[in-house]
Amino acid sequence: MTAYLITGASIVGGEVADLLIDDGEIVAVGANLTAPAGTTTIDATGLVALPGLVDLHTHLREPGREDAETVLTGTRAAALGGFTAVFAMANTDPVADTAGVVEQVWRLGRESGYADVYPIGAVTVGRKGTQLAELGAMADSAARVRVFSDDGDCVWDAALMRRALEYVKAFGGTIAQHAQEPRLTQGAQMNEGALSGVLGLTGWPAVAEEAIIARDILLNAHVGSKLHICHLSTKGSVEIVRAAKKRGYEVTAEVTPHHLLLTEDLAASYNPVFKVNPPLRTKEDVEAVREGLADGTIDIVATDHAPHPVEDKDCEWSAAAFGMLGLETALSVVQHAMIDTKLMTWADLADRMSYRPAAIGQAGDGGSGHGRPLEAGAPANVVLVDPAAERTVVPSESASLSRNTPFDGMTLPGKVVATFLRGTPTVLDGALSR
Repeated sequence: MTAYLITGASIVGGEVADLLIDDGEIVAVGANLTAPAGTTTIDATGLVALPGLVDLHTHLREPGREDAETVLTGTRAAALGGFTAVFAMANTDPVADTAGVVEQVWRLGRESGYADVYPIGAVTVGRKGTQLAELGAMADSAARVRVFSDDGDCVWDAALMRRALEYVKAFGGTIAQHAQEPRLTQGAQMNEGALSGVLGLTGWPAVAEEAIIARDILLNAHVGSKLHICHLSTKGSVEIVRAAKKRGYEVTAEVTPHHLLLTEDLAASYNPVFKVNPPLRTKEDVEAVREGLADGTIDIVATDHAPHPVEDKDCEWSAAAFGMLGLETALSVVQHAMIDTKLMTWADLADRMSYRPAAIGQAGDGGSGHGRPLEAGAPANVVLVDPAAERTVVPSESASLSRNTPFDGMTLPGKVVATFLRGTPTVLDGALSR
């Protein structure tokens, strides 16, 4: 394994120092480090060094929808975005509701070598919401699943949700809820409000999200387990989570990059690239989720990377699939929405996109080292970012098999220059290293 000396990097946006990487670990962090013969030197002057990013919410589509994405192409996109670990959602075909399927996804991730892949197991059989899946078997499998979600569908049955929370409590697992009351969102196409009425698109009310979040927080307080809220998107949801945390309830929540930046106004174009679940909300909601992320009410940023083949998006709005790409643009969007606006620092970003998601998903166990500070003795999961760079998003240049990015043509700040996965470069000079 090649040794690397990274010189002159700003460590999580603070002090300027060198990092010496050898044998998969950070050997030293300090000023004017010397390296043994044969070490490759990377001049990181002007760059920010971050711990490898961790995405708790990624759709890799394999098995079953390899026309949209594969574990290999998805993890390549992840590496280019600065991620060293991703959690793969269970809405594959077949659904990841058995030990066999989650182990298949886990092994595909190991073979890719671009990022560690942690499968998320389904909560219910077939994600149909009627019977608990093999939670214990998935937890005991080689994939060691610790996060379970029916994402794409809500575990709407309160009794079943309670049983799921009770079951995973035995081994310290987490239920990640897709908060969407289905009876309030039948046929829904975009955020409910004046604009949905003008556009003639069925509205998706904020209360459909908020009601499930409130219910599940109370259920989890009763059970004493671990609850995580996926893709929180409304001002009311932020207020509910904030109140719950003040009461000491154990709940974590995530926001997507697109909900930090984009608003429902984009639906006026009828361009299905802006159709997503939950929908893009109002400017007031965007301001609220930014504030919630800044003050720690919202624990993490998660991409909800949802690739789709062209035919599933290049059609009329009502027939189009929900979802957007996110892995390659997430860091730039968060820089634009949160750091460049002075709402957060780079140290805050490291917390929301590395430390906390790794802790929630238990991705730092077993020597993987995800979510560890950049310090001597830690596994070398490192990202170098040029915060002064600008780039225009071009869908055809994506490593993903799909092209459904809502940031097409947008100029965003920041560029990932290098990504190291336990000392092995997956990205160098802004390009895949192999």
